[in-house]
Amino acid sequence: MPMEFSFLKSAVRPEQFPPPDRPEVAFAGRSNVGKSSLINRLVNSPKLARTSSRPGRTRAINFFSVGKVFCLTDLPGYGYAEVPLNVRRNWKVLVDSYLKKRLNLKSVVVILDIRRNPAQGDLDLLHWLRTFEIKTIIVLTKTDKLSKIKAKRQLDLISTQLTKEGFAKPILFSAKTGQGRQELWEKINEIVNR
Repeated sequence: MPMEFSFLKSAVRPEQFPPPDRPEVAFAGRSNVGKSSLINRLVNSPKLARTSSRPGRTRAINFFSVGKVFCLTDLPGYGYAEVPLNVRRNWKVLVDSYLKKRLNLKSVVVILDIRRNPAQGDLDLLHWLRTFEIKTIIVLTKTDKLSKIKAKRQLDLISTQLTKEGFAKPILFSAKTGQGRQELWEKINEIVNR
């Protein structure tokens, strides 16, 4: 039976989060890394999560229902300097509250752009999630922007860096072609159904 996906709600304050009555999988990454596009491809719905070519457009935590089974959450991106400092501070408080206090949070999918090596902020997030014992799935997006040879080279380079830090090998993903969609769903289902 096919799953139904729907927008549940947006939250700009913790008291606006939906009740924690089902498992959640969050999506985190730098601004403009393709979080919303990844979610749209993952659920095969091009307009479920709002996308923009301008970084910093996701300013709330957006909750999406996966049937009545679990939720996907799209977190605001980090690392975009042109967003006013007070807005960035508010995002940090919101996201920290979500990640630290959401007892039904099962995993965070950390999204990295394959064209760039992980920045210190990416590594800091991964280490922070490990400290709080939050399971992570690392995904490299925008694989369709590179030739197969360059994508393989970048995958090897990034995988080496991440495994030295004690993290798992990332999943290659393309919102354009659907590469990695099945593998990511399998990882998410494995974690949610534990």
